[in-house]
Amino acid sequence: MTTAPANAAVNSAWDGFKGGLWRDTIDVRDFIQRNYTPYEGDASFLAGPTARTTALWQSVADRFPEERAKGVLDVSHDVPSTITAHAPGWIDRDAELIVGLQTDAPLKRAIMPNGGWRMVAGALETYGYPVSAQLEKVFTEYRKTHNAGVFDAYTDEIRAARKAGIVTGLPDAYGRGRIIGDYRRVPLYGVDALIAAKQREKEELDALPSGARTLEETIRLREELAEQIRALGELKQMAASYGHDIAGPAATAHEAVQWLYFAYLAAVKEQNGAAMSLGRTSTFLDVYLQRDLDAGRITEERAQELVDDFVIKLRIVRFLRTPEYDELFSGDPTWVTESIGGMGEDGRTLVTKTSFRYLRTLYNLGPAPEPNMTVLWSPSLPRGFKEYCAKVSIDTSSVQYESDELMRPRFGDDTAIACCVSAMPVGRQMQFFGARVNLAKALLYAVNGGRDERSGAQVGPRTPLPTSDTLSYDEVRSRFDAQLDWLARVYVHALNVIHYMHDKYAYERLEMALHDRDVHRTMACGIAGLSVATDSLSAIRHAKVTAVRDDTGLARDFTIEGDYPAYGNNDARADDIAVELVRDFMAKLRTHETYRNAEHTQSVLTITSNVVYGKKTGTTPDGRRAGEPFAPGANPMNGRDRHGYVASALSVAKLPYGEAEDGISLTHTITPDGLGRTPEERVTNLAGVLDGYMASNGFHMNVNVLNRDTLLDAMEHPEKYPQLTIRVSGYAVNFVRLTREQQTDVLNRTFHGTL
Repeated sequence: MTTAPANAAVNSAWDGFKGGLWRDTIDVRDFIQRNYTPYEGDASFLAGPTARTTALWQSVADRFPEERAKGVLDVSHDVPSTITAHAPGWIDRDAELIVGLQTDAPLKRAIMPNGGWRMVAGALETYGYPVSAQLEKVFTEYRKTHNAGVFDAYTDEIRAARKAGIVTGLPDAYGRGRIIGDYRRVPLYGVDALIAAKQREKEELDALPSGARTLEETIRLREELAEQIRALGELKQMAASYGHDIAGPAATAHEAVQWLYFAYLAAVKEQNGAAMSLGRTSTFLDVYLQRDLDAGRITEERAQELVDDFVIKLRIVRFLRTPEYDELFSGDPTWVTESIGGMGEDGRTLVTKTSFRYLRTLYNLGPAPEPNMTVLWSPSLPRGFKEYCAKVSIDTSSVQYESDELMRPRFGDDTAIACCVSAMPVGRQMQFFGARVNLAKALLYAVNGGRDERSGAQVGPRTPLPTSDTLSYDEVRSRFDAQLDWLARVYVHALNVIHYMHDKYAYERLEMALHDRDVHRTMACGIAGLSVATDSLSAIRHAKVTAVRDDTGLARDFTIEGDYPAYGNNDARADDIAVELVRDFMAKLRTHETYRNAEHTQSVLTITSNVVYGKKTGTTPDGRRAGEPFAPGANPMNGRDRHGYVASALSVAKLPYGEAEDGISLTHTITPDGLGRTPEERVTNLAGVLDGYMASNGFHMNVNVLNRDTLLDAMEHPEKYPQLTIRVSGYAVNFVRLTREQQTDVLNRTFHGTL
């Protein structure tokens, strides 16, 4: 636990707050537990948008059509972004309650060359912006980048696996993200106290040149702490440019929201990680809002205005990306994930009125994919909150749900979600994001002796071909196991290289300054194509599958005689195969050493890259054709879950969270009529489904309540649906921002017409 300065405890900004450990050590959870007000009522207290809020949001929304048409609205193409690189920017200086932009204008994107010059130059060229010769010289000759370092250290084996698409989406050409700074520390303690605490952490290391750590680890940590201290100083400087002194704690609710936003803003000025998540801020901010409400300093309308303005700023976070990145993560996502609700370890709900206020923004400002609203669900949540969440999902399709019951015993009650489904205690843990490997392609390597089914290259280990073209389950499973042994080794090696270089050349100074010094690290691996591999093995076991080989011996097609049980129908014959694959690959990953002794984890998640993975994978033994998309995340393959919404969810709930602690993503779509006949019945049924799913050990559920006709119309008339939001694998997206191919993939998914 990091010690706070002794004089911080007497700060008048804390008047009215109950004391505790948080006054003497940096411990935001303790502050929340001693000072928050649980709320078990309904949504009747909420306020609608003010005229000022509506006008401010409209001034932003008016820019979206041009941005969508051009791909980007504008780029600061000649200024490498840092916390202090850009002059202050405004939407409407006279109207904004919460101030601060990433650059000097709304929706204007920055360049971040520390991650890799090639990506910056490629993105600028894509959108028609000039590439600075001076900056190119600096970042190719004088200042090495993360991307350059990674490719210097990659082995030929890693390069071949990456090129083939059996290991893909790696954060070697973009920022790794998935690190949540504890942005709450800035309003609670002020920056000066945080700097002083970091200085003491560094001094402790100065006195211990080796100690329990190796000499190299100690030196590295000293340098990192020095960079963290420097970043905190730049945070103060940036806030001062907007006229705010954040040296000390926030004294009002308005300051608390503003200070917290400045902390997050500094992070997104410095890093363009694939997921720049917010954390768990609503219950924290509620303490300040409730104090000001009780004192008569603000009204409910003002409290909602502050939340609305904060959310407006979060909605317009933007990063400059390459077309290759956009293929993997479509729709311009930023994963500003906010974790809402949950239960405390003491049995009290962590739902507050501000939990409702955050969700209310989806009405006051309209539906939107960001911030990525994530409810930590428990059957013990107050009924009024559960019903409001269900109503918001039915009306907006903008909320995802994750099991507080699975997370709390493992990570505690101050846990937040990074990106989509990755749980971590805020400020105490970070992850090394690792994208995912292609299980379906690995299965084809088992059938093809380690050769790639598209190129014919020997990528995996050379193994004997099956003894017969009519495939035997035991024989294929044994060869599959050998390919997975190889794949786990290559994969972890690649991730070790990536994260060594990211720490060296693109270190997250500000985000890590808002962590404890001694953080727990995870190596977040992942798998894609689980349902394809599962159904393929089920087909081989229960039907007759024959490989159709070309003249080089490659299996280019398969014939299937008979039926087979498919994953997604609550049928143990198929579901048990999926469970086995998750367990087995996790066990293989754990046998390999990790950078900085990170704990191995894995996810079953694809984002929208299920389309890209499908393109890179040939025809599979389940009947899926070459190039066709995979199912997203842990979902059953499109159309194969034939026994309804609940049976499909129960299949996914069987996947063991203990073997996939980086998260298991399920995206479900049901028609309004399928959910119930009346609005009230739909709310009751959806809340009941979530209760039942989480009680059955389900981890995550994206909820879409949509008719297919709505999406078809949006494809033809996008101008009519500027804010149409849908949940995809682990996040939400404006449907009209997806490519036509990805929109078609969404349409081809199962729309359940019944529970």
